This record gives sequence, structure tokens and C-alpha cells, in this order.
Amino acid sequence: MACTDNQGMQNGKLHVVYGDVTLGVHGERNGKRFSYLFSYATGGPESICIDGREWLYRSPRPTFWRATTDNDRGNGFPLRSGMWLSADLFIKCTGVQVRANGIELPLPCAPENNRYSEDERAETIEVTYTYETITSPQTEIFVSYQVSGDGEILIKVHYYGKKELPELPAFGLRMIMPTCADKYVYEGLSGETYPDRKAGGVKGVYEVQGLPVTPYLVPQDCGVHMDTEWLKVYRSTGLDNSQKEKKETALHFELNGLAFSCLPYTACELENATHMEELPPARRTVLCIYGAVRGVGGIDSWGSDVEEAYHVKGGDDISFSFRICVS
Repeated sequence: MACTDNQGMQNGKLHVVYGDVTLGVHGERNGKRFSYLFSYATGGPESICIDGREWLYRSPRPTFWRATTDNDRGNGFPLRSGMWLSADLFIKCTGVQVRANGIELPLPCAPENNRYSEDERAETIEVTYTYETITSPQTEIFVSYQVSGDGEILIKVHYYGKKELPELPAFGLRMIMPTCADKYVYEGLSGETYPDRKAGGVKGVYEVQGLPVTPYLVPQDCGVHMDTEWLKVYRSTGLDNSQKEKKETALHFELNGLAFSCLPYTACELENATHMEELPPARRTVLCIYGAVRGVGGIDSWGSDVEEAYHVKGGDDISFSFRICVS
């Protein structure tokens, strides 16, 4: 299910619109039109629209937190690493860089964008955002989005480690979709898996209906799937009231061995609830794609730290990449 097949491309070049505060990238593949908006103001892409379906509710952001488990609380992990929860909630975009056909451009916001016409074309567009954490000490994360002529988006994420920083619960990119997914299908390991809890997973293609949350007495992290090759998230609802007819469409991700979770809640919403009935009504799809995930432990039920091999060191650089496809 690779997304690199160019068959059916109608136009090898992208139509690029250099707006005052956004960069628009438009094209068509296999009869499906795609339109992406990259914002200078919000510090990330604010629209991924494919075949009339909007896939973003908020601009994607780096994510550093997974809701603490009973074992995390038992060994005091959130007390050692709690600053990453703040970093997960608040992060500052400090820079935006735009490249067309591999050539860096002066940031094409107003009034610089006046030099461009309404009919600009490019074979590739790359927008890179630099983020600064509110941890002590601070560090930086780079997230780049490279769009090719077939609408494929190659996303590269890099975290710069600093040895003074505590261990991370996880590191990835969080995408929030406008409505709840009907289901998701992936190729990877069966069931819920974590770095230290995946030996029993069976490789295959699996379909998960809805966005299930494991009904622990105290809500905690759940639903991670390790070693995933690809993922498709299906939705039949949107926030556009002009679209009366429900039509199930899917967004296709090529993960090439990464981990992901697909839930109706953010890590903060799970963390804030002490019982399942305290969780808010499910309204969105929260997709996190991870370059690193801390193990869950549970060696002696609750209390022992995770084995050394399954820690995520704050001082180590972390890089990963994945693709969003128009299929």
C-alpha cells in the first residue's frame, strides 16, 4: 500500500498561492483534488483537505506526554518528568522556512508575497517550523512538511536532546481531526503494544472499530500500536454543514515501523480524569505518531521503574519521518 506510485497524476506541478499569512498548495491526483494551507501565524499547517474532506481541526504539534499509567505513578515518574506535560500543552513556534524546488525563499508573507503572481507553480514545496520548548533548559524541535506534485506529504521531525532534561514519556507529532473516526485499519502488531510489551503481538492487517479507550478504573495511556507499516483513518462526518451526505473517506499514512495511537482524547484529557465518567464527550480524533515511546513496566505489578532499554532519554536526539498520501 505504498503511496509512491505516480500512476494517475494529472499534473506534476503544484499550484502555489503565496498569501499574506498562509502558504497554499493545491493539486490533483487520481481525480482527487488536494489543498493544503501552511500558516505562519499558527506555526503549523492549518488545513489538509483531500477530495473535499478536511482532516485538521488544529495545527499539528510535537507531543511529549502520554498519560501516566499506574506503574508510572507508583515509581514516581511524573514527579521526575512532569515538565514535559507543560511542554505538551504549551510550545512556541520561533521560525518558519519555505523552500520551493529545494531553494530557500525569503519568508513569503506580506509584503514579500507581492512579488508572486496568482499562477505560481512548483514541483516541490517544503515548509519547516522550528519550535522551542518551555522546559528548563529549553530545547528545539524541527518539523518539516515536504509536498510533492502528487500531493504526498513527507513529514520529518527532529528533537534536539539536552543532557540536563529529564526522561520523556514519549516523543511524536499530534494531529487532531475535526470529528471522531469511524474506524482505523493498520498493518502491524495485533492488539495494544508498547516497547516492552510487544513480544506477543502477531503481524498482520487489523481493523479497529471506533476509537476505543481501555476502561481502566483510572484513565491512563492506552491504545499504542508499535512497529506499524501503514495506517488508514476512516471518517464519514465533518464540520462542514453544507455537506449533507455522509461519505466515508480515509487518510493514508505510511509509517514504516513507527508507533501510533488513535484515540478520542488528548493525553492531557486522559491525565485530568480520575474516573472514566470524568472524560469529556468524544468529539475529535487524536492521532499521535511516535518516534519514541517509554515502556510501561509492570514488572512487579506497580512501582518498579521501566527497564533501562525502554527509557527515552531527554539528552538524546530523536528523529523520525512518515508520509501522508493521496490514494
